[in-house]
Amino acid sequence: MPNHKRASSGGALIDPFSEASIYYGTDMDITTSLKLNRSRTLSITHPTVAKLEVKEKVIAKADLRRRGSHDEHTQFPRKFLIDVETTTKLLLESEDTDGNHQITIEDVGPKVLTLGTANSNGFNRFDIRGTYMLSNLLQELTLARDYGRKYIILDEARLNENPVNRLTRLIKHSFWDGLTRRIDAASIELICSDPKNRSDNQNPRVYVPPNEPEILLYYKKAAVEQSQLNLDVVLLPEIITPEYVKSLNDKPGILALQMEKYTDSSGEETFRGVPFVVPGGRFNELYGWDSYMESLGLIVDDRIDLAKGMVENFIFEIKHYGKILNANRSYYLCRSQPPFLTDMALRIYSKITHESGSLEFLKRAIAAAIKEYETIWTAKPRLDVSTGLSRYRPDGLGIPPETEASHFFHLLEPYAMKYNMSFEEFQVAYNNGTVHEPQLDEYFLHDRAVRESGHDTTYRFEGRCANLATIDLNALLYKYEIDIAETILKYFGNKFVLPNGTCHSSAFWQRAAQRRKVAIDRYLWNEDKGIYFDYDTVKKVQCLYESATTFWGLWSGVASPRQAAKMVEMGLPKFEARGGIVAGSKESCGMVALDGPSRQWDWPFGWAPHQMLTWIGLERYGYLDDARRLVYRWLYMITKSFVDYNGVIVEKYDVTRSVDPHRVEAEYGNQGLDFRGVAREGFGWVNASYQVGLTFTTSHMKRALGACTDPEVWLAIKDRAIDQSPIPQISPELS
Repeated sequence: MPNHKRASSGGALIDPFSEASIYYGTDMDITTSLKLNRSRTLSITHPTVAKLEVKEKVIAKADLRRRGSHDEHTQFPRKFLIDVETTTKLLLESEDTDGNHQITIEDVGPKVLTLGTANSNGFNRFDIRGTYMLSNLLQELTLARDYGRKYIILDEARLNENPVNRLTRLIKHSFWDGLTRRIDAASIELICSDPKNRSDNQNPRVYVPPNEPEILLYYKKAAVEQSQLNLDVVLLPEIITPEYVKSLNDKPGILALQMEKYTDSSGEETFRGVPFVVPGGRFNELYGWDSYMESLGLIVDDRIDLAKGMVENFIFEIKHYGKILNANRSYYLCRSQPPFLTDMALRIYSKITHESGSLEFLKRAIAAAIKEYETIWTAKPRLDVSTGLSRYRPDGLGIPPETEASHFFHLLEPYAMKYNMSFEEFQVAYNNGTVHEPQLDEYFLHDRAVRESGHDTTYRFEGRCANLATIDLNALLYKYEIDIAETILKYFGNKFVLPNGTCHSSAFWQRAAQRRKVAIDRYLWNEDKGIYFDYDTVKKVQCLYESATTFWGLWSGVASPRQAAKMVEMGLPKFEARGGIVAGSKESCGMVALDGPSRQWDWPFGWAPHQMLTWIGLERYGYLDDARRLVYRWLYMITKSFVDYNGVIVEKYDVTRSVDPHRVEAEYGNQGLDFRGVAREGFGWVNASYQVGLTFTTSHMKRALGACTDPEVWLAIKDRAIDQSPIPQISPELS
């Protein structure tokens, strides 16, 4: 449909696909224009306009099933004159038959609602039909209510918008903003909110590192000025030990991040938090590898400010907390996550090279990455000296406090019975060290490692994660080594001086990368299987669980062309499913978990990080057609769920299901489902995967996605088109 703009009350033309803040904003009040020019689309709040006769016709459900003769025929884009409250009530009563404030294919209403057109002042009627248009209507009405609109004139184009265009627009202009956070006085109550805090002490609390006296003073002032919050401001010690971190379990809090000075509206110089994007749902903090994945989408959407802000916050974390944290909560102080900082910084730098201070930004990021590499990833306890490879092996004591209260019930119940204690009493006794159980100590060592890996949880790591040199971690560290080597050579004249005076050359990092590649090939590559596996550094054997992280070897560039070819030929079929790449092969999951509960990082579930790194890796080695096939599968699944289920975007998907793949019952369920009327955030790395995936698509793929063409149908059409393409004629001059 043509992009017909409409006028605001101030006369400016408004794109019908504008973000909600513009489309339903205060500039749409018609106080200055009560003539109701029929060519204009207006949101109405002025009491004078309440006299408009907006005819809402209640039609029996049986009648609604038939297309009425009252449908207005016009060659121009339709606009509807809508009473927001009345229409919302009618829509929900008629169509939301399961009462969840969403309109989906599972509702059994008539799937049609009649609206009056704006050009006829509501006299002529037109039917809005089908789940997609009706759910879009509910979303638009919900947004209009957010902005205080009682009446709106709504473009039909917003209801029947191509779903690919609609979703990518929402991600770019709405979801990223909905997920953006700062840590400062203006947002401290929101950011301190933590559904994972199950302690008795629910007061908001911020922990500030030493050597940041201005930030400490800022938060203490905020605590006084907002005394109703009972904000607790705590100065962290210079040295953070596992014992100290455990002592904070009953008083958890947010960890301070980078702040910037600015001049407020009163002319006073003060601080504000450097912005970052949270994953969404119950995850309301700055996460490690989530932030990298989100940055890939932010860069596509030209939100460089947010991606750069997350790097600045990572630099702050490494400086003050020693590492990029699992997330910036007190109970994560001993735990990191998969390292992506060098690639993240280089991608951002490539977009800001023209800006003042860009090279200094890159220098600080690389220096921070080197510090984390040397003190965390290639130091004890994570380094395995015998292989030269690294492991997820964080420090820590006791039971992870952020887990669901019942998560360890079946594990701990026998121990509680052994000591004649209740489940709750035993948890306290074990955490306090009054009872000692070496087997539990070993279990929680591996459990913390699983959480540091980002793959919490999976049978791949059950009872052994801290002992594993994984392909994912070592591929990432190989990428660190290559990135640092190339950056030093390309941007710093082959001489990189750290703040402590140490000088690094490119050759040092090239040698480190070569040593790691040799070790990866020796311990992790399996020639017979054609993929990488994890290596148990204690048992001295490969673990034959087939994980999608094998393709991180392609993303990082550590695989040889021959290894890449074997992975595509032998590995890809193990993981490719209807909706994309599955986290682990069905054979591996069945081998270890036939009777056990589902783990969310196993078959049949698929995750955005695995998809994106696989696409990028395949493209890197010249397998663009394979990448595009996987892209189509993943984007189709997201688009179809978005169309059928009221605009839903969730954390993870069951990539084997053709219907409702967004429903995941494993562990804590799914994030992104719990909304009324309209989804406001999506989920961080899935948002990113959609935007990144679209950069791989052809125009034909986008059209097929917009029409929700099933992947198998699209692939069959694509293959038939290739088979039927004419054979090119050889020119006589070339024969």
